[in-house]
Amino acid sequence: MTEGNKTPAQAWRVVFAGTTINLCLGVLYAWSVWKVRLISSDVVALPINAGWQVLDHAQASTPVTLCMLIFGLLMIPGGRLQDTKGPTIAASVGGIAIGLGLILAGVMKSYTGLILGYGIGGGIGMGIGYAAPTPAALKWFGPHKRGLVAGLVVSGYGGAALYVSPLAKYLIDGWGLSFSFYFFGIAYLVIICAAAQVLAWPPEGYIPEAAAVKPGEEAVVAKAPIDWSAGEMTKTWQFYALVMMFILNTQSGILIITNAAGLLKKTAAGLVAGWVLASFGGAVNAAGRIGTGKYSDIIGRNNAYMVNCAVSAVAMILIPYAIATKSIGLLFLLAGIGYWQYGGGLALMPSFTADFYGPKNLGFNYGLVFIGWALGAFMPRLAGMIRDATGSFNIAFYLSAAFLVAAIILAFITKKPKHATET
Repeated sequence: MTEGNKTPAQAWRVVFAGTTINLCLGVLYAWSVWKVRLISSDVVALPINAGWQVLDHAQASTPVTLCMLIFGLLMIPGGRLQDTKGPTIAASVGGIAIGLGLILAGVMKSYTGLILGYGIGGGIGMGIGYAAPTPAALKWFGPHKRGLVAGLVVSGYGGAALYVSPLAKYLIDGWGLSFSFYFFGIAYLVIICAAAQVLAWPPEGYIPEAAAVKPGEEAVVAKAPIDWSAGEMTKTWQFYALVMMFILNTQSGILIITNAAGLLKKTAAGLVAGWVLASFGGAVNAAGRIGTGKYSDIIGRNNAYMVNCAVSAVAMILIPYAIATKSIGLLFLLAGIGYWQYGGGLALMPSFTADFYGPKNLGFNYGLVFIGWALGAFMPRLAGMIRDATGSFNIAFYLSAAFLVAAIILAFITKKPKHATET
């Protein structure tokens, strides 16, 4: 039980540790900084990059696509590990995997090395490591704060691009591609494993702080939530709806994230460095997680999701225009909307899962829902193929907008399932 029905300080320490871990795992969102250099013959030909080979757009998109796919799939065993062995062990395993994976990518200096180190090693580390912080933190809080808490924890992942993008550029330009992977690999290995020691579950019998009572309203007595098993969850149509909502939310944001530096390079014609948009996007991505999480606690998860997708669909349609007219300010605005919507989805989906199916088995249950995020990884590869075939990403952005419209329709009809024990 909580003393005086107040959230203990330890709960907020878990939130802070989870945010720190995600600030490391979010190296995924700075991939466009590496990509724009890996496809540049001028950069790869530099003496400090001896041994590296120039990649085409599709090849340069494959490591991040594979990383996302493995990330999503490993959330399932990662969630199970969190539910059975605790968040400290799960996060530590993730830190070791991503750290060694990035180091391997730097050592091998090849497309194969990027596949093995960044794609597979990074995907394993992110999948297992990411599965621990959010479920652990949400166990400490009631439904009225789940959106905000989930947003705070996952904001680290989105916010990582804010520092990784300029730092990666600085390291690559000064010491080369390999050194940049060495630096991040060693740093993340140490930081993630240290922060993992702070993660913890609430004690047995703990009941989260109840929502504040407004004047004229009766106090709501806190009661134990209904916790669904994974088997029960997968028998409901709402589970598959959440997976599809995750796919449709992910594809649009990741289209921008993986191509941010290249889009700005084409639009700004050298006036603004590509990493600036990636860093800006990281800040908006993080803010979108916190902001969306907070207003979803007020207006509801479904409404927050639909508003985000509607605005983002318009942005996707207008991005080709911003590129064609070289409107730097408009591109930043539209890309920012995409970053916000994408980040908001990553705060909403664990909250949806906890609201629908309870917090006890959230690690494993959310791992299953997170399959949708992994499947959303089809877009970077598809967009790369469209770019190689047509010379632009325009068709990819129009397709993305259509997918977001479908997401709005699906969210509108998806409501909380009723458990067999409910009357």
